[in-house]
Amino acid sequence: MSKIEDKYADIRPYNDDEVAASLERLINDNAFIDVIAKYNLPKFLSAIPFICRTLVKRQLRKKWGQVTTVEQVQQEVAEYLNKLVKRTTSKVTFSGLDQLDPEQAYLFISNHRDIVLDPALVNWGLFQNNMKTVRIAIGDNLLQIPYITELMRLNKSFIVKRSAKAPKEMLKALTQLSGYIYDSLTGGHSIWIAQKEGRAKDGVDQTDPALLKMLQLNGRKQKKVFSDYVKELKIVPVSISYQYEPCAIAKAKELYHKEHHGEYVKSEGEDIASIVEGFSADKGHVHLAFGEPITEHCEDADELAKVIDNQIIDSFYLHPGNYIAGGCKHAVIDEPDTLTFEQRLENVPQELRPIVLAMYAKPFERKSEVTQENLES
Repeated sequence: MSKIEDKYADIRPYNDDEVAASLERLINDNAFIDVIAKYNLPKFLSAIPFICRTLVKRQLRKKWGQVTTVEQVQQEVAEYLNKLVKRTTSKVTFSGLDQLDPEQAYLFISNHRDIVLDPALVNWGLFQNNMKTVRIAIGDNLLQIPYITELMRLNKSFIVKRSAKAPKEMLKALTQLSGYIYDSLTGGHSIWIAQKEGRAKDGVDQTDPALLKMLQLNGRKQKKVFSDYVKELKIVPVSISYQYEPCAIAKAKELYHKEHHGEYVKSEGEDIASIVEGFSADKGHVHLAFGEPITEHCEDADELAKVIDNQIIDSFYLHPGNYIAGGCKHAVIDEPDTLTFEQRLENVPQELRPIVLAMYAKPFERKSEVTQENLES
């Protein structure tokens, strides 16, 4: 194991020599086996856990017996994603990938609508275009269950220590993270990270300058000025657009609760439920727009955040629901799309409908604002 990998041992994804042991831990984790059984075996068998577990473990040992490298894991994930795309989307489309260099490592900074699907679909696009898949930033708040940690680190995910609270501890964790991202990029590994902590539940995709200041911590260590350092990172904004907003009702409930009660405390297992819903729910047409590597001279994090936001907003693919919710009278929308959107709204509790409508309207409104600003400038 290299010194670099050892330095980041507590946050980095697994290496090839750790794959077999991780898969074995998964096969011996009854909580994981029970989840697999629940979604893959007939219901009548679920009353007999011993039989379920035996069947699933035998099947997994057979399926994973020859998997010993990270690349083989990626092949397995791609096979699963292929089935998921066919089952839960009308289509997934991409733009901008043909403008990227397959040999170059990029820092993909994207808007964030779904916990796991966003980076998974970025990887799906790269995989389809014979490009290397990314290393994925994931908050440690999602890693409370051992099998989730195993699955994420097997799938090239690295850990963002959000649970660090004391100032010194936070600075140490963020400096380590900043160094890991830079060393990954210079080592030829692309990175995916969301533009801010948590999903955009209100439909507003906005980059948090704090994220960009974290990236610069390693640059400061190297005594490089902000504008020069960020150009080295080869930042590519990515705009992910779902025809049907993932977990819309759950997001609206959280916003409604905050509005009426001041705060919202997630229940145990809520993030896992969101992951499952994101995977299983109908997403309609999903479009991922890969932007251009940022070469602008940005003096500070606020300036860079605006450049990223402009690309994400400008390239956001508007679906019929965005036009309808935004009150656009000029868009040509097929009647079936209108009916489907209206039917989906009918399934939303009355008190949450304005919030869900605002979710869909925001991308349209912000795109209109940016277009107007560009015309005036």
